[in-house]
Amino acid sequence: MEGIDLLWVAIATTLLFLMQAGFLCLETGMTRSKNNINVAIKNFCDFCVSALTFWFLGFGLMYGLSYQGWIGSDLFSLDFAKASPSLAVFFLFQVMLCATSVTILSGIVAERMKFGAYLFVAVIVSGFLYPIAGHWSWAGRLSEGSGWLAELGFVDFAGSTVVHSVGGWAGLALVLIVGPRLGRFDDGSGAHTITPSNMPTATLGALLLFIGWLGFNGGSTLVLDETVPSILINTVVGGCVGAISAGGLRYAVNQRLDVDQFINGALGGLVAVTANCFAVSTGSAALIGLVGGMIVVFFSQILETLKIDDAVGAIPVHLGAGIWGTLATGLYGDLETLGTGLSRLEQIGVQGLGVLVYGIWTFGVALLVFSAGNAVFRFRVTEEEEIAGLNIAELGIHHESELQASISTPVGTRP
Repeated sequence: MEGIDLLWVAIATTLLFLMQAGFLCLETGMTRSKNNINVAIKNFCDFCVSALTFWFLGFGLMYGLSYQGWIGSDLFSLDFAKASPSLAVFFLFQVMLCATSVTILSGIVAERMKFGAYLFVAVIVSGFLYPIAGHWSWAGRLSEGSGWLAELGFVDFAGSTVVHSVGGWAGLALVLIVGPRLGRFDDGSGAHTITPSNMPTATLGALLLFIGWLGFNGGSTLVLDETVPSILINTVVGGCVGAISAGGLRYAVNQRLDVDQFINGALGGLVAVTANCFAVSTGSAALIGLVGGMIVVFFSQILETLKIDDAVGAIPVHLGAGIWGTLATGLYGDLETLGTGLSRLEQIGVQGLGVLVYGIWTFGVALLVFSAGNAVFRFRVTEEEEIAGLNIAELGIHHESELQASISTPVGTRP
């Protein structure tokens, strides 16, 4: 990288880091106040754990010298004091992508999972699941060899599948093991809404994620060239149309505005254009975002029907819209820009193969490893701890109102 390219990727990395704050605000706002501090510290610590694990192991598996297109074989635990500035900046950018994939899981299983068990999951995803999956598509961005999927012509520019669907598949496996929150489906009469604690904070989180996405997609060029402005515009258009389509669809069905669908629709639109923002027209980006937002709504209904409790709607956003965005790359991407040499039909077929392969790998291995981990040390908190809230159960933190009630209660009447 030249100096201006280094600066651009460094700026994009900073924007991408802002997404961690966005996830934190989104998840704490969309969950209950009795768990909000616990949700926040999980988001904070999963970044720390993921960054260290990715440096120690994951970066080498993902970008090391390719062994037959399947796995990297060097670049483990690098000393960046001796590395080139280009490699150092590239590594930092990749750390942020890895952390994004991991933190998706936090919101899915919020309010019911042990802190230590969640960090175990973060290590597995950042050190094993994500980097091996990423090698298949992105190894050629750094190492001499290419991943086997990339060799076939699979294209995922910034990670609709590599980052988002991998996080969504792993989260789906995890939530099936952990189960729904108490009261969500308990009486057999359908899904019960658990009221979020602070939707303005959640909305702020969505805006921070939107800002971070400019670095996510724009920085994936790894150079500051003439394609960056159109990539940024396609990103914004996809996200905005996704918000309107999801919010409008839910309003048409329920005759009321649904704040979380506007939020998740925007995120779904952003996820959907992530794979293809460099190779589609502005009109196509709008269409991709439109369908991405609608998929979020339909996917949410499917999860409720199946009694799968995703606390913040991350599976519809990252898995549902991620699959669509990957397929849309084959449907709407300019073939010359994609540069694979495949016909339209062949490109669609390879994109579909990538969706299938990543689903089998990530969901299958995650389900196996997480089930084994759950058998050794139970992932879920006890019923009593869940009722009390994880702020109290795991952190020993009481809300001020609870402390005041305790202080004002006569000693003889306390339980």
